[in-house]
Order: sequence, then structure tokens, then C-alpha cells
Amino acid sequence: MVQKVSTGIKGFDHTIDGLRLGDNVVWQVDHIDSYQRVVRSYVDQALSDQRRLIYVRFGQHEPLLEEGFVPVYHVDASQGFEYFATEVHRLIEEEGPEVFYVFDCLTDLLEQWCSDLMIGNFFKVCCPYLYELDTVAYFALIRNVHTYSTIARIRETTQVLLDLYSVDQHHYIHPIKVWERYSPTMFFPHLIKGDQVKSITSSSEAAALFSHINRIEERPDYWDALFQEAASYLTVKDGEKDKMKRKLMSLLIGEQSRMFELCDRYFTLADILRIAEREIGTGFIGGKSVGMLLARKILVTDPEDRFSSYLEAHDSFYIGSDIFYTYIVQNGWWKDRVYQKTEAGYYPFAKKLQEKLLRGMFPNHIKEQFTQMLAYFGQSPIIVRSSSLLEDNFGNAFAGKYDSVFCINQGTPEQRYQAFEDAIRQVYASTMNPEALEYRLNRGLAMKDEQMAILVQRVSGDQYKDYFFPHLAGVGNSSNLYVWDKDVDMQAGMLRLVFGLGTRAVDRTVDDYARIVTLDKPTRKPLVHKEDEKKYSQQAVDLLSLRECQLTSVKADHVLSQVLNVDRRLFATIDHLAGMRLRELGYQDHPDPHIIDFKRLLNKTAFPQLMKDMLKRLSDVYAYPVDIEFTGNFTSEDVFKINLVQCRPLQTRGLGKTVPIKQRLADEDCLIETAGHFMGGNIRLPIDYIIHVDVERYLDLMEQNKYAVARQIGQLTRYFKDKTLMLIGPGRWGTSTPSLGVPVHFSEIQHVDVICEVASPEKGFEPELSYGSHFFQDMVESNIFYAAVFEGSEGVHFDPNYLSRYPEVKLDIMNKEETKQALTCVKANGMELQADIIQQLLICR
Repeated sequence: MVQKVSTGIKGFDHTIDGLRLGDNVVWQVDHIDSYQRVVRSYVDQALSDQRRLIYVRFGQHEPLLEEGFVPVYHVDASQGFEYFATEVHRLIEEEGPEVFYVFDCLTDLLEQWCSDLMIGNFFKVCCPYLYELDTVAYFALIRNVHTYSTIARIRETTQVLLDLYSVDQHHYIHPIKVWERYSPTMFFPHLIKGDQVKSITSSSEAAALFSHINRIEERPDYWDALFQEAASYLTVKDGEKDKMKRKLMSLLIGEQSRMFELCDRYFTLADILRIAEREIGTGFIGGKSVGMLLARKILVTDPEDRFSSYLEAHDSFYIGSDIFYTYIVQNGWWKDRVYQKTEAGYYPFAKKLQEKLLRGMFPNHIKEQFTQMLAYFGQSPIIVRSSSLLEDNFGNAFAGKYDSVFCINQGTPEQRYQAFEDAIRQVYASTMNPEALEYRLNRGLAMKDEQMAILVQRVSGDQYKDYFFPHLAGVGNSSNLYVWDKDVDMQAGMLRLVFGLGTRAVDRTVDDYARIVTLDKPTRKPLVHKEDEKKYSQQAVDLLSLRECQLTSVKADHVLSQVLNVDRRLFATIDHLAGMRLRELGYQDHPDPHIIDFKRLLNKTAFPQLMKDMLKRLSDVYAYPVDIEFTGNFTSEDVFKINLVQCRPLQTRGLGKTVPIKQRLADEDCLIETAGHFMGGNIRLPIDYIIHVDVERYLDLMEQNKYAVARQIGQLTRYFKDKTLMLIGPGRWGTSTPSLGVPVHFSEIQHVDVICEVASPEKGFEPELSYGSHFFQDMVESNIFYAAVFEGSEGVHFDPNYLSRYPEVKLDIMNKEETKQALTCVKANGMELQADIIQQLLICR
């Protein structure tokens, strides 16, 4: 039997056959006083019926009920949609079934969120949960304020939608929707007089009533209306203009922070409006977008105007963070999102939510905006990049934690659109990547509001037959923390440079090397003998294959042969010796073999000085070291454009105080001594434990057991995470290829204090100078000291037997049979690592 509930207006109960448990009742009103009147009738009746009743208070209007009359829960809407929706969800969950609710007027949320879209999203996640628990809840909207689409979403979701009018001191209720109830007069307007109700069935009375009611044409979203209004402030005095600018910045950029202050200093109101014009949806544009835009503005406002003529224009779009929430809400996954943000559900629900994020649907009005944006780009390749709220900020770079996806943008409009939607889904799903989850957890960000916006950029470069790529790309750092020569000026900065797309510059690559450029002396070469130049140079080029419609890698010599619009000698030198050998072997048609060394670029062009000046300008304004990503395209030696695609604070603890190091005597033992080849500042660090992977024994392992070594190291580092821990191993830590080093994930070694990579060229193990890569960013952010040990080089000493004087640690998690003694762990009582960058000396003894 249906259990009916009273509105407190008996005549109206008869008209709509009463309320039902599970009903959400939305009142559209002209004034909050009208809503308060019907709320009071409902509350008095509920209390008379001994119902448990809760008032959810969040509005700026006068309270609907007196304090102490019923329990009041205050929820701070100013903290954003996710916090607000999550707190309300948890309140409903804790209160349980058959509770009656009064909510403040939803229209007041516009003052905090400035978005009709998000009010619709809140109702969409709140209403079904209230229905599920057999509650009855009252809500209100101020008439003629919200968009038709917002009202339509609410009408679709709620069980009861009522218009409440006050005309000539008479009160009328006009039911718009009453779910699963019907009578011949239900949807007429009704005059309310106390408990009595009169249905207005007469056409003349109905026409007279509605002629007094003001209806307006389709209203723009509050967000759009606010930005349209802001355009009128361009001509007002500076104080008012700046106030409006900061209000808009709080909507696009975020709350007060160091980045907000920098943006406030450099962006004008006109700048903010131009950004808003290129946003799809509403909400924040995210840290990556903000960093890119701010860096460009800093450079074009350089007092000496050194950079404007070199900067490639950008025409990026920004998919607002509210679209991320809308995607989750529309597809019915908000409960998963709420439970994932709990301690118990943090990892289990992440996997479930990640799978769902890869297959959801977008609202039609958003799809239309996506379509228009793709029409703008035509068939130019684009890249869909994560731009979360916390990304690229002071303290948290999130380097490589979220996905970026190239859209080659070839094929029919339908195929291009589908690829673009899939790319957005992939970026959204990457918020639930294990490494991203671990990163947020370790930095105390697990429960913070991490909204995912998206930056859509035109890929910088040009088409060369079936390929698309820029001439060069890379990362740059204003402070060079990896120094291998005492003459290197750390403050001049450095570049990690590649030919083609920059993916090889930001990731550690298998058996390939980026060019490290010290900007105080760009032609200086690190750690490479003349005969090894080819071996330790870039072997393959990352590019977009237009024919295969994918990101791919192609041998460098083949790609260089396609570049006909500029002198290839800017980027590479012909390897005459290798060419002669090929001809002797009969390969007459083989492209000229090259060594990608950027020799002419670094010797003959303005490029290195320009990059040095750019980095200094940015770091001076940030008052902090910076890390940039860029591309370069050349017309000639003298004419080129730099596209600055990313800029963020370089997380570093700096040099620290000078550490006086006592020189080692000729007959004095130590574990490690090296001149240069380390980064992480000046330190004097007592070591508690050392995990060592022996080169010979590691080589003898089957490949699957090499992975077992990596997993055991992960277990050990977590076990000793509160101790000072040092890792020593062959080749590259974190490689995906066991033959090049130990294939640990960064999440497995993030708790260590020192990472040491030991070179053994005859066995194929070489540290890869990945300074500037995502792996490097992770180490710097985690305050991990790094050293490379080049055995046999001048000034280098490494004696693994030195560890035998310390007691070996034996734990159950160390599977000796599987790893065959390749892995040992010792308790390093009294051992200390000392390093001084000025002296270029490191000793561990």
C-alpha cells in the first residue's frame, strides 16, 4: 500500500493525491518568502506526524526555519561542487531512510559556483539518493534565473515540480510534474486559501492569471552572463576593472595561491576574457593551461621585448573542469566517485571507476561544442592534455602522472570526432592511474578536490610526406642540478633536446639518448668519448604517422631524409665513416647516416642564448626555478619559432649549505667516490640501510626474475620507508627494459633517500642522463639524491665489497631462491654520504 505524506496544505494534498515517500519536491518561486510559506506548512505537518526532519543550510538568504526549531546542517558551498555534493551525500547516508528534508534555495549556489550546469549536476546526484532512501525533500529555484536546460534536467530528475505564484496577494500553485499520479484537474493552476484549494479551470481566469506572470526568453547560463557583463568593465576605471578580473580569475584559475598572484600581476581583464572565449563548458582551466598561458604572457611583456618575434602563436582550447563532473554525473557514477574518496575505497573503487570512465557518454550540448572545435582545427593534428587543478603548481608537478593523447586528426569527420572523444575519456580515466593515486596519497592530496580540466593544443610542427613533427623539442630547466664538470654554471640552466616530438625528452627511452645542453656553454658534451658519439645520441624519432594515424617511432636517418625545407645540418652531422661502411656493404640507396648532435644549431644560431634568456626571465618572475617544455621549427638558421607548451615550478630543495668534505687518502677504503655526476644539493646524510643489486648476479637471472628483483625492492622500500635508505644498482633505475637496469616503478622507490646508478659499459649497463624527464621530476619532488657512478673513469671509485663489513638484513619478503643472491640489503651503521656541488665531490663511507 502506498504511504502518503502531507504537504501541510490539505486541499492541495487532495489535488495531487498527496506526496509519497521518495518524493523530491521542487518549487519554482518569485521570492524566497513564498518558498518559506510552503516550507513552514510542510514542516509543521511533518513534526505533527513525528517525522525526523533536517534543514540543510547553505544559502545567503534569510533562514527558512528558526535555529533550534529543527536540526540544522550547515554545508559550505564556497568550497566547490565536489565538496558540497560529497558532504550532502554523506549527510543523507548517515541520517538513513524516511528522513524529511528542507534545503535552502538552490539558486543561491550560483553565487558560489557561477554555473547553472553544476546546480543541475548537484540535483542529479542528490535527488536519486534521497529517493532511494524513501525521504521527502523540499527544494526551491527562483523563477526566470536558470537556463531552460537546467530546469529540464531538474524536471527530468525530480518527482514533483511545482510553480508557486503570488499575484495580487493571492497564492497559486501550478503543478508541472507529479510523478505517477493523475487527476482531470491536477495540472491546472490552483488558488490556495488556507487549507482550501480552488482549481482554475475557467479559460478566462487562467488567461487573466498568466497574463500577470512575467516570462522571459531563454536565459544564458549564469557563467556566460557573468562573462558577458565583464566585457563592459573593459572601459571602466582600473579599481573596478581589477576587482572584476580577480572574480573571473577565481572561476577560471582557482583560489588564492602563488600562481594566482602571478596571474593577477600579468593578466589583464582582456586576457581573462580571451581565455574564457576559448573554454568549452565551465569551471577551471587547470594548472597546465594556466602555466602555459602565464609563461607566454611573462615572455611577451619582457621589458626588452626579446622574445615576442620568436614565439609561435597558440590557439588552444580549454575543456573546463565542470565537464569532468558532468561526465561522471550524467553517466550515473557519482556514488563510485564518493566512495573512491574514502580510505576504504581509495584503491578498490579507483579501478572500477577507471574502467567506467573509458566508456561513458557526453551530453549533447557538449558534443556540439566538441564538433565545432574540431571543425576549427580541420585536419591539423592536436594533442589532448591533462590539466588538473593541482597540476603544474608550486609543490606538485604531477609530471607524467596523467595522460596526454595525440589525435592525428585524419579520416572522416565522424572518425576524427570519435578519436577525440576517446582521447578525453583516456585523460579522465588516467585520474585513477595507480601512480597518480599513489602520488596524491603520498602528498596528502588523496581527499582534496582534484578536478580534471583538459588543454587541447594544435601540435607544433609540419607535414613531411607521411609524417608530422617539429624540428626539435625538449625540456628546459632554469637551474642545472646535474653537474659533471666543475666549470658548469648551474644558474645558466640546461636543455634536454631531441629531434621530432618531445616524448623522447620527457620519458626515459630504451637504448636511446637525448642531447643534454648546458646553456652556459651549449657545445659542452657530457660523459661521451668521441668514438661513442653515435652510440649515445638519438637513434629514433617520435612523430605522427598520418598514413597509419598513430604516434610512432622511426629511425632517425630515414626521418632526416624527409626534411627538405631547412638545412638538416642544423640538427645532425653526417657520419661519413658509417656511410663509407654502408657503401662497402652495397647499401647504395641508404639515406646518409647521421649523428643527431645539434652541433650547428648550438654553434651558429641564436637558439641557445634565446632559451637561456627565456629560462632566466621566467625564473626571475617566478622567483623560483622553472621547468618548461617547448618545440622549435626553423625556416633557416636565422628564422625560427619556439612554441612554449608548458611551464611549471621546478620542485627542488636547492644547493643547501656548503659541506666541507675531507679528501680520501690513497689507502683509505670507501663505498663510492665520484667527481660530479650527482644531483640533489649539498648534503651530509647518515645512511641507515643500503639495498644493492649486484651486476654479475643480476645478469645471470632470467628476465622474469629480474622483474622479481624489482618487486622485492618495492616491498623493502615500503618496509624501510621511515629509515634513510640508499639504492645501488646497475644501469637505469626505473627502466622498462631489464637488460638496461632494474625495472622498478617509481611508486616502488619513492620512499628512498639516495639512488645510485652504476655504469658497466662492457656489460651493457649505462646510466641515462634523464635530467628533465618525468622520472627526474619524480626524484626531485621526492627529495631523492641521485648519483651516477662511471666505473673506470678518472676520479671515480666504487667498491661493492665494502658492504660486506656491514650486517646483512634477512627478511621473509626477500626470496633468495628466486633472485639468486642478486639482491642484498645491509644495515649501514655509521655510514654517511657527503656531497658538495661546488667542490664537485661525493664520498660515501
